[in-house]
Amino acid sequence: MPFALRTADAADIEPLLAFWKTAAENTDRDDAAQVVAALLARDPEALLLAVDGDEIVGSLIAGWDGWRCHLYRYAVHPGRRRQGIGRALLDAAEQRFAALGGRRADAMVLDDNELAAPAWTAAGYRPQPQWSRWVKPLAAR
Repeated sequence: MPFALRTADAADIEPLLAFWKTAAENTDRDDAAQVVAALLARDPEALLLAVDGDEIVGSLIAGWDGWRCHLYRYAVHPGRRRQGIGRALLDAAEQRFAALGGRRADAMVLDDNELAAPAWTAAGYRPQPQWSRWVKPLAAR
């Protein structure tokens, strides 16, 4: 089945949140419409979608903070995997990063996400064992 790549807009927020519940790991309370809207307002080109007509079949956030290239929410609909959607999303993200002057991309991947490791490895990414992610929830203001 065919698909096209494009950036997300405000009309995609609710369908995207529903898509992530089906296709993404670690969906949690941080997946909220206002958070996605804030991402789109700050960096309208960061949220890449693969679509088949009106249906979202893949997503990838390609965030650039001016220093580092970060990849989040890499997801492909379970019924559409192994059709080149994930590769096309990663290619688009890497092209975006190169155009912005990025030199290295990193990906947030859950350690126990067994489906993710082979996909990232096939795309040329490797774990970086000397680093750990440190987090602190921020209070709402």
